[in-house]
Amino acid sequence: MSIEVAKQVLRSEAEAIRELIDRLDGRFERAVELLSACRGRVVTTGIGKSGIICQKIAATLSSTGTAAHYLHPTDALHGDLGVLRAEDLLLVVSNSGETEEILRLLPLAKRMGTGVIALCGGLETNLARFADVAIDVGIGEEACPLGLAPTASTTAALAMGDALAMAVLVRRGFTEEDFASLHPAGALGRKLTRVRDLMHTGDRIPMVGMQTGMKEVIREMSAKGFGLTAVTDGDGRLEGVISDGDLRRLVEREGPRGLESAAGDVMSRNPRTIGGNELATAALRVLEAHHITSLLIVDEGRRLEGIVHLHDLWRTEMI
Repeated sequence: MSIEVAKQVLRSEAEAIRELIDRLDGRFERAVELLSACRGRVVTTGIGKSGIICQKIAATLSSTGTAAHYLHPTDALHGDLGVLRAEDLLLVVSNSGETEEILRLLPLAKRMGTGVIALCGGLETNLARFADVAIDVGIGEEACPLGLAPTASTTAALAMGDALAMAVLVRRGFTEEDFASLHPAGALGRKLTRVRDLMHTGDRIPMVGMQTGMKEVIREMSAKGFGLTAVTDGDGRLEGVISDGDLRRLVEREGPRGLESAAGDVMSRNPRTIGGNELATAALRVLEAHHITSLLIVDEGRRLEGIVHLHDLWRTEMI
């Protein structure tokens, strides 16, 4: 019985979201334009369950580069309206579109010159008529078996809020680097760590000179344990790399005589590298794309700065 109820709830909420897709039109585009052009903050507001959805929308906007916060309509009517400025944008969520506190707040916001975007259950409501842009997030029926508890309606509003936030993100060219700067801690922070924060430096870097003999190359590779060594010139610039595979091929090709070679004669030129300021996720993509386990980090002048291993990325819980 419980599983059947759950299935029906999920079907109802999924259908509520699917129905929004065909309603997307110029109103949505206009809302995205207003959000993208907002010079102040996006202030979300709503009562009850809609207020909770507003808090989530504000959090999503803030985490993706659009300054936003939630304002309770009742608090606004009792002194907190002072947080609104003409350059701000008010995003209102109300399924009925007739909530008294909301309708009392709107003229005050308009008088200040604040723009209004509405997510409401119909375009014939007073809220929709008052807003600069109104988006219909109405539903056929709630997922609640009693038809009372806000369920499908709040899901639809939340999904449309996410759609707006992601469209604004794309329009503004918000990047992984921007996201990382706003999420320095927690699982997201670990996932968006910079390569510089993970790389091994100094004596931990396997590194030899162009004229280093192969016996010393092997000792360096064995001591550092990365399965390769960088080959640099006298100024520390990366010239190439010698991997375990390069050593095997050398011995197969030349036998013991190959161990008399210099590193510069054996190395593979133009190895895969990455900059220290790149995201660790970018390093992971390079490692996976080229089926390698270690990646050298260089500066703009190709000077060797460090090395990162696949295991270093695993420890950040990226995969």
